[in-house]
Amino acid sequence: MAHPIQTPHSGYHWDGKSGRFFEGWYYRVTLPSCGQTFAFMYSIEDPIGGQPYSGGSAQILGPDDQYLCRTFPHPEQFWGSSESLGLGHWGKTKLQITPQYLDPDKFEYQIKEGYQATATLNQGLIRDPANGRYCDWRYEIKPIYGWGDLGKAQQSTAGWLSFLQIFEPGWQILMAHGLATGWIDWNGKLYDFTNVPAYGEKNWGRAFPKKWFWLNCNSFTDQPDLALTAGGGRREVMGLAEAAALIGIHYEGKFYEFVPWNSEVSWQIQPWGNWQMQGRNGEYEVDLTGTTDYPGTPLLAPTEKGLDFICRDTMQGHLRLELKQRRGDNVEPILIAESKLCGLEVGGEPWQKPWNSSAKLPWVL
Repeated sequence: MAHPIQTPHSGYHWDGKSGRFFEGWYYRVTLPSCGQTFAFMYSIEDPIGGQPYSGGSAQILGPDDQYLCRTFPHPEQFWGSSESLGLGHWGKTKLQITPQYLDPDKFEYQIKEGYQATATLNQGLIRDPANGRYCDWRYEIKPIYGWGDLGKAQQSTAGWLSFLQIFEPGWQILMAHGLATGWIDWNGKLYDFTNVPAYGEKNWGRAFPKKWFWLNCNSFTDQPDLALTAGGGRREVMGLAEAAALIGIHYEGKFYEFVPWNSEVSWQIQPWGNWQMQGRNGEYEVDLTGTTDYPGTPLLAPTEKGLDFICRDTMQGHLRLELKQRRGDNVEPILIAESKLCGLEVGGEPWQKPWNSSAKLPWVL
């Protein structure tokens, strides 16, 4: 069933054909009281089966950027809803039925390894057979912001062009901000939480961009009603190389969007350790600075030749956000906010030097 703030592209995109295809989902929950984050990353590749890269995976970036991963080699044990946000992959189970959404209590009893996730639930259990490390989790989600103004129709992250399927890959923020309540058992340490920040997004297509960066935070000091997602990359549009970026901010019910078709977006990204972005249009401007002293954790991402460790993340980034309103020649501050729990990422081909660029229509290189 669709949630009232369901965004476009929430449903599963696979059309049943045998061409190269992946879809990936990202769920994040932040625990401000202990300064930790859990990021759950689910993916399915070539779900028709019988292909070199057919199968699925579940990755978790846990406390202090610790990493856990489990692969699921049988794509027929995956299910996804084309109508709304809903997916799951069964690993160990004695059930002899077609994989589908289960009541959470039944899932916990019947599925000994696997996961299921919707707009209002994230649940699962995976274990590394080599060392016994595991994660068991179950939490409910109350969505607050999708991608757009509160109370209005939600937007595609890539605008109306995303419906033409000319972008490779697709990217959609599913829930810019929500509240999560439940528990996570990380190798025997139990994290109980109530109404903590939650986030969700997805990608789909043939492979991730050739090069990209990403910033995400919805846990700011003294700003409970603030969420940021920003990123950019070099990808394909109708066979042409495109460099594009965006900044999206939800604050007190209003959506501030900086994208190439309404703003100029600039970025200066180091190979690791420093992310800077600026957005400017006729009404507003924003400055972002993300930094980290953490080394980052390599993560798997889809490539044309299957999953590979081509990106690096930390959930322990420092972020400073400045949002201003422009009135003629005057610029008035709306918001200055900081966080020590920002997600920061770089990915794709090896970064040998800083990436300094900007995007504004026409933005195809």
